[in-house]
Amino acid sequence: MTFIRNSIKLMVGVLLASSVAFLAVNAEEAAKPAPEPFAFETKHQGTFGGKRVNYTATVSNLMLKRGNGDVYAEAVTIAYVMDKADKRRPVTFVFNGGPGGASVLLHMGVMSPKHVPVPTDGGDTGLAPYQIQDNPAAMLDITDLVFIDPIGTGYSRLAGTGKPEDVYGLEEDARSVSDIIREWVRVNNRWNAPKYIAGESFGTTRAAAMMPYLQGGAEPMRINGLIMVSQAMDYTGSTPVPDNMLAHVTYLPTLAATARYHGKLANSSSDLASFMDEVRAFAVDEYLPALFRGSSLEEGEENRIAVKLAGYTGLNIDYIKRAKLRILTGRFRKELLRDTGEIVGSLDGRYKSKDLDGVGASARFDVSSNAVGAAYTPAFREYLRNDLGVTLERPYYSSGPDVTANWVYDRSSGYNEPSYVNTAPQLADAMVKNPSLRVLVASGYYDLITPFLDAEYTIARHGIDTSRVTMTYYEAGHAMYVNEDAFDALIKDMRAFIASE
Repeated sequence: MTFIRNSIKLMVGVLLASSVAFLAVNAEEAAKPAPEPFAFETKHQGTFGGKRVNYTATVSNLMLKRGNGDVYAEAVTIAYVMDKADKRRPVTFVFNGGPGGASVLLHMGVMSPKHVPVPTDGGDTGLAPYQIQDNPAAMLDITDLVFIDPIGTGYSRLAGTGKPEDVYGLEEDARSVSDIIREWVRVNNRWNAPKYIAGESFGTTRAAAMMPYLQGGAEPMRINGLIMVSQAMDYTGSTPVPDNMLAHVTYLPTLAATARYHGKLANSSSDLASFMDEVRAFAVDEYLPALFRGSSLEEGEENRIAVKLAGYTGLNIDYIKRAKLRILTGRFRKELLRDTGEIVGSLDGRYKSKDLDGVGASARFDVSSNAVGAAYTPAFREYLRNDLGVTLERPYYSSGPDVTANWVYDRSSGYNEPSYVNTAPQLADAMVKNPSLRVLVASGYYDLITPFLDAEYTIARHGIDTSRVTMTYYEAGHAMYVNEDAFDALIKDMRAFIASE
């Protein structure tokens, strides 16, 4: 018995010691210190918009804090600020999409003082070394630029007591990126400066979702304008799945533009914009009613619609009829050039490539992303080290693995009926509360991710004040700035948008 009692005492002692150690470890993890602040500053000169500008590039970290003062994340921004300028000078905050994407594409693709050119005609970018060129079109003559890498991307990380559920969700992401903007404004004393946000793809979803967090709360902040590159606020019109009737309509003009580009249409001699007007009218006035009628559509009308669809998409009439007039974008990308064994891109339908699977129903990869994406990350890393003097040893995540692994669109409790993501109502509400807020929506005709007709549909149907929305179009894809002509046009349009304040 004595042995048993002693054994029990020993076991209890071990368990207690283990529990104390476990709690101590967890307490230490929960209370780990915030990262040390850092700032890499370099001085530069450049000519932008024909004006000589002296500016400072600053790569620095900001601590994001909860209401009780606890740090939950470390955000790293890259800011380009004109030297000796008025604190009321405009500042534009820039981020890409994903979710989980860093700002490298807009950074090196079009908006920063440096630019990485890629083939403009749908060709592959090739192998390193990639060029890093001056970008005289950058807007530093009229606005300072702050590139934001959301938490989990770039150099930005969770910190302190931060957990994945604090940032890796639609509302959580909107709140944390709003915190980044507000903290940068606080540190740099830019409260009374005109403020713009430029986002691409999911970055536009985020930008709209941020409006309540920026315009409300204890420190409300109005935004002068939103630049939406390849908008994605309402996913209803940008989700091409079999049972989504609307997406078949919103994608059709882009399918037609892509078929026309690859020489698959017999009658498309008019300019692209005029041809898009024609296809848009058919999609809305004839194709949509036919889809709505479904199986009750009369055979003669079905044949007429199928013939029109074949003429606009370059696909076989029999294929279209077997598909019940519903052309899925993934299948179109494979079917359009099946006779040559090639697929077309998703981000940009101008790109094409051979596919190993000659009989598959859908394209296996996005040739457009594959063709251009390889250039930006290595060139950007070289630029960070050699030009901006950044010596951080941590990886720079162009695509954040933790974001992808932990992302949840809706963490709200209770019953949630499945629905498409939609932040357009937040923008509509923000424009009511801020009657001076303006929006620029930039769309590419060959964008098979966020089609331009979806942008028109989204802006038109959510109560958004269209008199304060400027719609622009480019003969390019999702990242339209990879096309040289579209690059020039987009910069010109963004400049005009900010200068019109």
